[in-house]
Amino acid sequence: MGKTRDLFKKIRDSKGTFHAKMGLIKDRNGMDLTEAEDIKKRWQEYTEELYKKDLHDPDNHDGVITDLEPDILECEVKWALESITTNKASGGDRIPVELFQILKDDAVKVLHSICQQIWKTQQWPQDWKRAVFIPIPKKGNAKECSNCRTIALSSHTSKVMLKILQARLQQYMNRELPDVQAGFRKGRGTRDQIANIRWIMERAREFQKSIYFCFIDYAKAFDCVDHNKLWKILKEMGIPDHLICLLRNLYAGQEATVRTGHGTTDWFPIGKGVRQGCILSPCLFNLYAEYIMRNAGLEEIKIAGRNINNLRYADDTTLIAESEEQLKSLLMKVKVESEKVGLKLNTQKTKIMVSSPITSWEIDGETVETVSDFILGGSKITADGDCSHEIKRRLLLGRKVMTNLDSIFKSRDITLPTKVRLVKAMVFPVVMYGCESWTVKKAESQRIDAFELWCWRRLLRVPWTARRSNQSILKEISPGISLEGMMLKLKLQYFGHLMRRVDSLEKTLMLGGIEGKRRRG
Repeated sequence: MGKTRDLFKKIRDSKGTFHAKMGLIKDRNGMDLTEAEDIKKRWQEYTEELYKKDLHDPDNHDGVITDLEPDILECEVKWALESITTNKASGGDRIPVELFQILKDDAVKVLHSICQQIWKTQQWPQDWKRAVFIPIPKKGNAKECSNCRTIALSSHTSKVMLKILQARLQQYMNRELPDVQAGFRKGRGTRDQIANIRWIMERAREFQKSIYFCFIDYAKAFDCVDHNKLWKILKEMGIPDHLICLLRNLYAGQEATVRTGHGTTDWFPIGKGVRQGCILSPCLFNLYAEYIMRNAGLEEIKIAGRNINNLRYADDTTLIAESEEQLKSLLMKVKVESEKVGLKLNTQKTKIMVSSPITSWEIDGETVETVSDFILGGSKITADGDCSHEIKRRLLLGRKVMTNLDSIFKSRDITLPTKVRLVKAMVFPVVMYGCESWTVKKAESQRIDAFELWCWRRLLRVPWTARRSNQSILKEISPGISLEGMMLKLKLQYFGHLMRRVDSLEKTLMLGGIEGKRRRG
């Protein structure tokens, strides 16, 4: 495992790809800041404002809970410690997780004692409530603080307790969350949501029905969660008071600092939003989003005998309706309920897509754009349901990766079998992403084959002008299973995965129909 990690690290280093670095930034008036102290102050000002608690929202604290859940066992601590990913940057305490894993049973006993004390008193060490934020620029203007995402470095020791708490919460999460929510759930992923959208479109086209989609984008959804509303929602969803008290005390008195190349800011309080980089945050946000959808009381459409009105992947929500009026009604209800709990729709990034043409329309005076295609979970979905656009896009992305690796493939120090394995490990997965739900026509099949041969010819440094047959290229490479064969294998594995699941949403959409009449022929 270590050798594999070293190999891929060397490949990344030698690729020479551009990585945006945090340099100069602008102040709130758009003026460039050049001095290190000014840059640090601006980052502190921005993050303090982003996570500032609403003054009109007082804390509702019930004190220490005496009716406790069952005690933490040593085996839970051992499991949590073993499941923490290694080779990760440590938090403010600078203690790497590998240290605990080397100490084994001694570490388990010490950590069990600490976790059990927290479990009984519901009080967390202040160091465990602290996080170091590191801003990473997104695409676009890297000088704007708002155009950066932050990763958080937190104490590895705290992750042991958080893992145990997550496991205790999981049974309640699974009970409350419907299968339309696929984000951060065991056995579910982006491929499921991509497949669901494609299958709904296929059924709509097959039965001559117009289906309307609204892809909702929230403005900084995870950073705008109201803590007091979150505890109220957890209570309503049947989470035990003891677990809620542990979470509430974890969130109370949070502090963070921002670290850039210009230094580290002072510590500042965090008053809202789920914790950055915390393993509990996706679960808590899923319950928050579920509360919004329940309260919206949305109308539903019948697909394969099931009533469906939305598909979700964490904060990425897709509303589904049978008419323009119904979609407007759904969107307004979701907007109102979202604002009640502190979430705001980003109307500039919220898009409408439908198989039949419609004019753009407004929500509260703001125009919502209608589009013919949309990137959902990294895959392009088109209004006509055709997969050819996404296949072409994936092949172009594969070419880009192949070109970036040119310096590796030109090296005479790397053997041909190793180069072939690198193509299969780093290029082909980019092309195959989301292929489980593709409908591949003859023209697309030929494109896929042509791309594979282009990769092998580039690997062997054989130009197209050279009079070499495809068969001779394949014989020299000996790739085994072809790219198209690998795609077919993934499709069959996914089909088997769905067929073995009882009453899953994906299985229902794949096999079921929709109300309407098929065309002749």
